[in-house]
Amino acid sequence: MTIKAVVFDFGGVLVDWSPEYVYRELIPDEAERRWFLTHVCAMEWVVQQDGGQTIEEGTAELIAKFPDHEPLIRAFYERWHEMLGGLLEGGVETFEKLEAAGVPLFGLTNWSAETFPYAWENFPILRRCRDIVVSGRVKLVKPDPAIFAEMVRRIDAHLPGVQPGELVFIDDNLKNAQAATALGWHGVHHTSNAETDAKLRALGLPI
Repeated sequence: MTIKAVVFDFGGVLVDWSPEYVYRELIPDEAERRWFLTHVCAMEWVVQQDGGQTIEEGTAELIAKFPDHEPLIRAFYERWHEMLGGLLEGGVETFEKLEAAGVPLFGLTNWSAETFPYAWENFPILRRCRDIVVSGRVKLVKPDPAIFAEMVRRIDAHLPGVQPGELVFIDDNLKNAQAATALGWHGVHHTSNAETDAKLRALGLPI
């Protein structure tokens, strides 16, 4: 089956995002920082905001659980833009090769509806996607099959009749790539640009 579209995750594929950029300054001790980012401002908490909970609500809930860490908790979203290190050159190259070959490109990202506008304004490459599903806007998060169904619905508006087997999804999170594969997509776990490009070529894409 011919590939008709490629869907990109953003963080870790096109955009460099890491809480380390902020918390290396706030918590210099590595062991303490690891503990904080594992047990307090953990990814499970971030995903709640990515799924539609407001930053205000999420911050208040976490402060109630860890009142001694209030300043550090508030810093997460107050300094969120400092966690963005810019674009990832290799991912951008892959995107641009596919774009130049005329492959329709889309975006599927776990991202808070409140912080995504900053990325939209500061990373113009995102606006070159034909459509983007932002988890915080649809209140669904990967790897929930429902968010992939929403992506297929959006793609179908551009490519009527498209089937999951005609879609590629690139994500640096293994569980998300596996979820796409389980739904009939071609899920690509992004671990290096060379490996991702090789997988795309194996699927017949001009890259």
